[in-house]
Amino acid sequence: MPRPRRPIVAVLVFPKVSVFETAVASEVFGLDRVDMGVPSYRLVLCNPAAPILLATKDGGFSAYVEHDLRVLRRAEIIICPGWTQGFEVKVPSNVVDELRRAHKRGAWIASFCSGAHVLASTGLLDGRTAATHWMHAPALQQRHPLVRFDNEVLYVDDDSGLFTSAGTAAAIDLSLHMMRKRHGAEVANVIARRMVMPAHRMGGQAQFITNRPDLPTFTDPLADPLVDSLEWARKNLSTDIAVATLAKRAKMSPRTYARRFPELTGTTPLQWLLSQRVLDSQRLLERTGLSIERIANSVGLGTAANLRVHFGRIVGVSPAHYRRTFRTDVA
Repeated sequence: MPRPRRPIVAVLVFPKVSVFETAVASEVFGLDRVDMGVPSYRLVLCNPAAPILLATKDGGFSAYVEHDLRVLRRAEIIICPGWTQGFEVKVPSNVVDELRRAHKRGAWIASFCSGAHVLASTGLLDGRTAATHWMHAPALQQRHPLVRFDNEVLYVDDDSGLFTSAGTAAAIDLSLHMMRKRHGAEVANVIARRMVMPAHRMGGQAQFITNRPDLPTFTDPLADPLVDSLEWARKNLSTDIAVATLAKRAKMSPRTYARRFPELTGTTPLQWLLSQRVLDSQRLLERTGLSIERIANSVGLGTAANLRVHFGRIVGVSPAHYRRTFRTDVA
């Protein structure tokens, strides 16, 4: 039986392409994880002058780019990694035209780090908020005054099909968010676990999605003795979990535990537990036909009213709206 057509993810690369950011796109969208329940994409590199051999930013090796801009007309997702040629250099007009056409037909377009220059050059970000590396924000703001560059966030998604991220590792955060938005939290979590990454992260640039902070989680799960208590808590969310219980599992005093916890997670134990309960409810809303009341009880939030309050505050929509958007077929 022939394999179904895979949607195209096109990575738009230019001379001295950013190795890391191109690799992020390849890792999240290019690897075949069908056996893990992750939808498969066809990832391609493209450039206006393709076929062409492009040097990497650090000069260690070169990348062969087979596809020209015509592939953008068939891509469902387009990614613009970091722009390394200087913001005074204009983005080619044929690139601008193709990106505008792609957005008009409904393709998602994302920029990583200084790749925001490419996306801003299309005019599509005018009047919108965009993320970029804090180091590049002043120069990009001067170059594109109609865009509001926010250097305090990891990424921005304003539901317009345009996505922008801050520097380096924030490209991973945005890519996981795009997979979560496209296929649900379960798929994004599978990829995150495979990459040994948190599915949601709070860091130096506080995460920002549609004008709200996202779910907090720990940043380095393998490097701290608190990890056992966190893993235990995740498996026992339906029970009443006290900070003293978590501290005991981590072999710490409650006072030391409460002090160390924000260093690892960026939040308090109670807020972290709340975020994990909401995250677990997302999974149940996507994968089961359980009522809101039963889901609330199973994740430790007690009542449907409680779940609606906390879910709306953290996710930004009601549980029912989230289920309509992300629910998969349930037997």
